Amino acid sequence: MDDTALLRLRRAALALLIGSILTIGGAFTFQWGLGYVPCKLCLTERIPYYAAIPLGLLGLVLPERLTRLVLGVAALGLLYGAGLSAYHAGAEWEFWAGPSDCGGGTGANPREIGNFLSALQTTRVADCSVAAWRLFGISLAGWNAVIAFALSAVAGTAAAKR
Repeated sequence: MDDTALLRLRRAALALLIGSILTIGGAFTFQWGLGYVPCKLCLTERIPYYAAIPLGLLGLVLPERLTRLVLGVAALGLLYGAGLSAYHAGAEWEFWAGPSDCGGGTGANPREIGNFLSALQTTRVADCSVAAWRLFGISLAGWNAVIAFALSAVAGTAAAKR
């Protein structure tokens, strides 16, 4: 076993772990701290990060061969996430249509018919084809595509490089 190769794999696993935690933390900050309502695609785009966090942790402790495997799996998942985010950003720019069933919402679930109108007034629905926020002209979905692709490249390169 080559110690420098294992160290490189551990660094990639740590970068994967920290990058995924920061990305999910940013998403939660926008959602809970700033009040942005995530749409269906936004919530789906988080799944590769939820998987990458435990995979990054495993990559810090497993032997070299298994670390390569978990980094490769994380890279594939994040690459899928990058593609989904690029699709989402394209729908926001109206390059193509977004999903017809896209809309996430927050609000009360009425338990009685009398509370139904009140619940309708407090429910907020997010449309996948409308960017809620942009930085330098790039939406959250666009930034997510960049981050997911970068983390995928880090994990995938480390997994494949001998």
